Amino acid sequence: MEGSCKYIWSNKEHRTINALNIVSLNYADSHSTFQLDFSFRMNDSRRKDISEFTTKLHHRSNAHQRKNEITKGKNILAIEMLERALDNGVEADYLLIDSWYAKPNFIQQAENLGMPVIARLPNNNLIWNFKGKNKTLNTIYDSLKNIRHKQSGKHGKISYKYFDKIVEHAVLGKVKLVFLHTGKDLLVFISTDLQLCAKEILATYKKRWNIEQGYKDLRNLFGLGQEENRIYEALIAKITLSMFAYNIVSYINRLKHEPQTLGELFRDLECELESLAISMQLFIKILTKISEIQNVVKDNKNFLQIIAVLSAYTQKELGFMCES
Repeated sequence: MEGSCKYIWSNKEHRTINALNIVSLNYADSHSTFQLDFSFRMNDSRRKDISEFTTKLHHRSNAHQRKNEITKGKNILAIEMLERALDNGVEADYLLIDSWYAKPNFIQQAENLGMPVIARLPNNNLIWNFKGKNKTLNTIYDSLKNIRHKQSGKHGKISYKYFDKIVEHAVLGKVKLVFLHTGKDLLVFISTDLQLCAKEILATYKKRWNIEQGYKDLRNLFGLGQEENRIYEALIAKITLSMFAYNIVSYINRLKHEPQTLGELFRDLECELESLAISMQLFIKILTKISEIQNVVKDNKNFLQIIAVLSAYTQKELGFMCES
């Protein structure tokens, strides 16, 4: 596939695989998740260079812009998507990011756009160093023995201890860190909003799980990852349609105010769509019978054309013909 790479790290399989690397921006709250934007990221293990892509595009077209952005870094793509969302009037309280994007410059760029950030930090001394005597995440944690078992919580079967500390960073200034220890692992979260307490920071970051569930629904219900075309522009179109369909179902689910998963609603809509298709078939049969009356056909020269269009529409859009 154009845009695919030989070596993309898979968190699911814990190894590099042949894949398309998609950077996406999502909106999530306590009720719904919506797919806002996405871009492809192509690394040095690319299957094809851009110059080898099939379609030749006008340099001013949107498709040409989508093709050119594929070689940009993931952090650059993410910031560009955030800018587009804000320009289109999407409002959110916080930008939630995982450890890949949790770098000082990226967080500062989001802050400059007016978006407070909550992120999980990678425990990487080369990326994260703070001002003062204790510079690394580990040394800050070790220096706070008196308060690090102050608060406790539970997530499923996992019990943990956590606490927060305001520290200063050379690029970001004052930020709040939340240290969470499960007994085995130390997880560190950062918030640029100093007014939030540790519990609020953790509760807000947990909403990222809705996004992970959204990816699962996209794959299982809406055809993401089942592309059957090798042309880059066709892949963009297919994924756009998958996300668009996902958003429609999410919106319907939100309006219904029912505690129903997207999978359950998707199956309900399939049944309703089949009923609609059957109704359309009966309607077409009625029109066909009417068209057999010679006088009606003479007076309505385009009547048979209307029937043909409706038949083609039901076959293409609904997947049914009268004979099925």
